[in-house]
Amino acid sequence: MSADHPPGLDLDRLRGLLDSERPGLVHGPLTGRLIEGGRSNLTYAVSDGTSRWVVRRPPLGHVLATAHDMKREHRVISALHPTNVPVPRPVLMCENPENGAVLGAPFYVMEFVEGTPYRTADQLAPLGPERTRAAVLSLVDTLVELHAVDPASVGLADFGRPEGFLDRQLRRWGKQLDASRNRELAGIDELHAALGRDLPHSPAPTVVHGDYRLDNVLIGPASEANEPEKGVDEIKAILDWEMSTLGDPLTDLGLLVMYGTPLGTPDSPVSTTAEAAGHPDPAELIERYAGLSGRDVSAVSWYTAFAWFKLAVILEGIHYRYTLGQTVGAGFDRIGDLVPVFVEHGLTTLQEG
Repeated sequence: MSADHPPGLDLDRLRGLLDSERPGLVHGPLTGRLIEGGRSNLTYAVSDGTSRWVVRRPPLGHVLATAHDMKREHRVISALHPTNVPVPRPVLMCENPENGAVLGAPFYVMEFVEGTPYRTADQLAPLGPERTRAAVLSLVDTLVELHAVDPASVGLADFGRPEGFLDRQLRRWGKQLDASRNRELAGIDELHAALGRDLPHSPAPTVVHGDYRLDNVLIGPASEANEPEKGVDEIKAILDWEMSTLGDPLTDLGLLVMYGTPLGTPDSPVSTTAEAAGHPDPAELIERYAGLSGRDVSAVSWYTAFAWFKLAVILEGIHYRYTLGQTVGAGFDRIGDLVPVFVEHGLTTLQEG
């Protein structure tokens, strides 16, 4: 397919559906392109030459196993859009994949939001230290806004099973580790066991994003209504809700703190934004969240150590697939060397906590 007709996106059928369900929305022939990034689902930018939208669908060839993800993502952004949490405006949900209808898989359409997902310290550098600091602190503020939403009041009371949430999470990632075992990894079983021995008591459940970090939000210039000064940024939208659920809000904080900790591995194939000039240190992120949310964060070391463990398991899975020849590309040959670094950070975090 051409660049304007990427695989998995039938623009003619999509146009027909939009004309039927949202008459007057589209004013010309549609073009589309695949947007890089994201965990697994495919994301496309679509335009009629005047307006732009985003289409999200499951990976090609994996329709049934991930079909519910699309409905789940659409449901949570639809519920949160009327709140103070910045999410794209939902446009349409299509659940009918039978007979190759439209895209051959469930998908949804949402508005296109202008903004930048900052993935590395180098990408943040042009902002300068002050704007970088403000952007990261706004990430904390927006997380507090998300965790302040009453799930029942937005129709998400049944969005997950909060009871036993941390225990299930720990067992789930332990099983993921077992599925990727092909070498000895010093300390990873010790970290898993230590986390299991000291499960914290979870606060009241909230909507949890599940993968909350700087490159899963879009940042852009603040609107004049919010901040008339030039050079001031704001979070325009939170993206990638495929891991969202109802659960322990401090898991989001722990992950954010983990990503706010420098890895200490120059030229690493996995980078964080923590090395950027002006980036707040983990202690400030924790203090700001605690002050704004009013939650007890005394057990944050456990949640941060769990985040290190989870990312170690994810990286080990990538390394395992690389050894089988199932993953190719620049940097994958060095992923395996990073896993012990994440394990060590997790153990140190628990010991210092």
